[in-house]
Formats: sequence, C-alpha cells, structure tokens
Amino acid sequence: MERNREKGIIVGVRLNNRDHFESAMEELGSLADACDIEVVGELTQKAERIHSSLYMGKGKIQELKSLMEATGADVAIFNDELSPSQIRNLEKELDCRVIDRTILILDIFSGRAQTTEAKLQVEVARLQYMLPRLSGLRESLGRQGGGGGSGLKNRGSGETKLELDRRRIEDRITALQADLEKLVSRRHIQRKQRRKNEVPVVCLVGYTNTGKSSLMNALVRKFNPGSDKEVLAKDMLFATLETSVRSIELPDRRSFLLTDTVGFVSQLPHHLIKAFRSTLEEVTESDLLLHVVDCSDPEYERRIEVTNETLRDLGADEIPTLFVYNKADLATNQDYPRVEDGNIYLSAGKGIGMDELVRLISERVFTDYKDYEILVPFEHGKLVSFFNEHAHVHRISHEEDGTRLSMTCREADYEKYRDVFISIG
Repeated sequence: MERNREKGIIVGVRLNNRDHFESAMEELGSLADACDIEVVGELTQKAERIHSSLYMGKGKIQELKSLMEATGADVAIFNDELSPSQIRNLEKELDCRVIDRTILILDIFSGRAQTTEAKLQVEVARLQYMLPRLSGLRESLGRQGGGGGSGLKNRGSGETKLELDRRRIEDRITALQADLEKLVSRRHIQRKQRRKNEVPVVCLVGYTNTGKSSLMNALVRKFNPGSDKEVLAKDMLFATLETSVRSIELPDRRSFLLTDTVGFVSQLPHHLIKAFRSTLEEVTESDLLLHVVDCSDPEYERRIEVTNETLRDLGADEIPTLFVYNKADLATNQDYPRVEDGNIYLSAGKGIGMDELVRLISERVFTDYKDYEILVPFEHGKLVSFFNEHAHVHRISHEEDGTRLSMTCREADYEKYRDVFISIG
C-alpha cells in the first residue's frame, strides 16, 4: 500500500539585505521532500525584519492559514530557525504543526546516520535544539499523536521522547557527550598514527550533493581497482554523514589518504556544526582541501560562498585548497577534463579527469619528494628493497661497487641513509 505523504507549505521572509532568497526557498522545498513531506504551496513576504512573535505579519499568517485549508496542508515549514515563542504563537494561530529549516535538516541527518558516532552526534544536536522549545514542541507532539509525522520522527535506539523534562534532557545530553568523547579520543589516536606515518591527508569538502563521494569512488576505482573500498554515493541531500578515509595508492608508489566528509548547506544549524565538530576536525588537520563544486548547478557560486563560510567557522580557511569543478558532463559548454587557473573541470560520474586531478594533488602534497641518483653498496642490499617499496625507481643498474638507483623519493628517506651511499663522481 502506498502511504499518504504529509503535505506542507513552505514559508519565508525576504529581508531587504538577503540575497539568493529564491534559491534558499527552493532548497527548503528539497529539504522537505527529503523528509517525505509533499510541498503543496509557498508563501513569502518582503520585510525589513523578522516579526518577533509570529515570524511574519498577522495578515500574512491569516493568508497562510487560508492557504493551508485550501491545499489540505498538515504542516507549515519556515525557512529560518524559529524561537520557542514563535513556535508556540504560530501553532496557536495556525492550529497545525509548525517546523523550521533546522528541524528539517536534523531529521534528514537522523534518517541518514548509520554509525554509532553519527547517531550520537545527531541526537545531541536534536536535544540541544529541543531543550529551549519544550512547551511548544509538546503541543505540536500532542497534535501528532506521539510523533508519527515524518518531520519530527523519533527514530533510532535510545532516542529521547519529547515529553522528557529539561533536567532529563540535560542529563541525556551529558551522557551522550561522554560517549562521544570516547569515540573522539579513539579518532585522535588514529590521526596521530597517520601523522606518524607521514602520509599526506587530502580532504573532500563542498556543498551537499556535489559529488564528493562519487569522486572518492572514481579515484578508488582508478588507482585501487578491486579493493572493495567504495563508499555510498547517491543523488540526494546528505547521503554521507560518516567520515570515510581511503588510501589512494599511486603507480609511482606514493600514496595519500583521501577523506570524505559531510556536505555543507546554507544555514547549517549551529547545533549540528557543534555536534559534528569532532568529525569535521578531519578537515582542519588535512594537508589539502579538494573543494568539490557542481558546476552544472546555476547557483554554484553561492554554494562556494556557503562552503567557504563554513570552513571559516571551522578554522580551516587557511588550508591550501584545490577547486574541483565536478559534473562538467552535465554543464553546458564545458570542455573537460581541463585545468584552468590551477583548478580542474572533470566528471566523477564518468571517471574522466582522474589522472589530471591526481597530478594536481601530487604537485601540492608531495613537495618533500625529490629526484636522486644513488649508489648502494652490495652489503646494504636491504636498502635497494626499501627504495623499491617506498620510492619511485626510474632506473636500476648493477655496478662494480654496488647498485645504482635513479629515483624519486622523500627527502627524509634520502637523508636517513645518505651516509651509507657511495659518492657518485
């Protein structure tokens, strides 16, 4: 049987200083759709400020009520994060469930979370959002008959019921954060080990649904075929919440770690940024950021701005960045693969442009690699095996005094054994 979807009206105030309003409303509709809510109408108002008690003027609220009755809508979805008093007042005026952009995003994250850590992070963010809104949400919950509506689902093991009092919610947040700290310390140890191995870390960042996971998969298929290390990649908002790390092994024996992270979105709730900060530390500790852009998206320049703002909030805006303009196959009049002004246009979906991308990455992260010609005495034959494994050996020949290698390797590896090498005149 086909289940009836909830129907919703999306609502927004266009402030005089707010750019990209149409794009934000379109995105709000996509967020609602991702929460299985059918958008059956839209209501907007131009204003100098957000109305403190009702979000928008009383006349507009009456207009919204009439529109909801005419369309049979069950829920009003607001483009901005609502205050506790706004939720209470709007529910009283409209006599329906009221949700905002933040709760939509939280609900999507709740549905997408797979790992224990992601589930804990989402629950902390949801509880922190709910805490100051308990009374308004209780009223809304009562109308839902226990939270059956998709926009405020209570999914997942151990998720809190909205009727918990403030004290119990605060205790729950404290307990969850303690569990998260254990997972965070474990990842710190893993990162420390990676640093010890001196393997460069390259991190994928960008707006949600720009193809970061598809790019990771394309690189894995190209350079580690048959490794069964591909990640989930779907054409939907926030397909990736878990941080995935893959080692990309290049033909010249160099390698780097590629990290996939959660996608960003405009007005990403501060509760989520705070809850996911430990996960997003992967971004701040990387050697290079690959800022993935969907160049077929008419709003891609705005998406770049939002990503840059989020990176600034995370303190990652000073990390070297390579712009990767993905989905060039879907963009009009885009030649690809091509490198322009140090950035690259490619298609992760078609796997085209991976060699060019890796060349650009290598130029940026393997700066400590140099070309050397060395002569290794026969009694130190193990060094020949070492460099065959850890360097890119171009030529090898056996001479009277030892083995001659022409190679590209890390400067640190060369310096470590240079006293053993025979001087080449």
